[in-house]
Amino acid sequence: MTTLNPIAIEDLVRRALMEDIGPGDITTEATIPADKQCTAVMLAKEEGVVCGHPLAQAAFRTLDPTLTYEILIPEGSVVTPGTQVARISGNARSILTAERVALNFMQRMSGIATTTRKLADKIKYYHARLVETRKTTPGLRLIEKYAVRVGGALNHRYGLHDAILIKDNHIAVAGGVRKAVHAARKVVSHTTRIEVEVESLEQLQEALESGADIILLDNMDPEMMKKAVEITAGKAILEASGGITAENLEDVARTGVDIISLGVLTHSVKAMDLSLDVEL
Repeated sequence: MTTLNPIAIEDLVRRALMEDIGPGDITTEATIPADKQCTAVMLAKEEGVVCGHPLAQAAFRTLDPTLTYEILIPEGSVVTPGTQVARISGNARSILTAERVALNFMQRMSGIATTTRKLADKIKYYHARLVETRKTTPGLRLIEKYAVRVGGALNHRYGLHDAILIKDNHIAVAGGVRKAVHAARKVVSHTTRIEVEVESLEQLQEALESGADIILLDNMDPEMMKKAVEITAGKAILEASGGITAENLEDVARTGVDIISLGVLTHSVKAMDLSLDVEL
């Protein structure tokens, strides 16, 4: 399972705390004695895959290093309603002030992991592997891609800097698939793979003849994908993307493609319902 860079986590958490707290939590400061101690339990309110402990723990510990964060259910575990996910102990003001930031991270990441697990399980007996896209929340790509891995899928490229992916607009401006691929090949390292998006079997053939390493089949129906797999015959990795839903995911996997990319894993998932209950 992938890990998260602690420096990146600290930066995300500090910005989130600054956004939420501002100059101070006036409600907590007005109602809770400064020396009051308590224990709070994070509870799952629905079934799902737990994800986000590193962020939740950092939220509490960044605000108050004396707080104790005990993980009761490990990352990637499936929980049912009422399951105790974590226990936080220490200064009551600190716990209540960091509560929302910690829950926001956990709910978002657990929602992504839950959606990913459901879809990845649909095709776990097929050759194809599930990946996400760059359709992530600005500033949160690192943790959303992490949540996809926790959910049981793989990651696509992180950003524009770490892989060549020639899309339809690149092809239009460059003057065609062949020209775009050849132009990219001239400037990239021999260790860098080149992926190109195609919308027809004619473009697929052109991409193969150009020496593309990975070919993205954009918005093709399963029947056309099958033909693409036959034509390619293992000469390139085939990625299916566009128009793929939970309902037709297995049909796409049956075509024999290698990768299935879904923006829905990150761009429109429902957050998992979690709460924090104080135990006095």
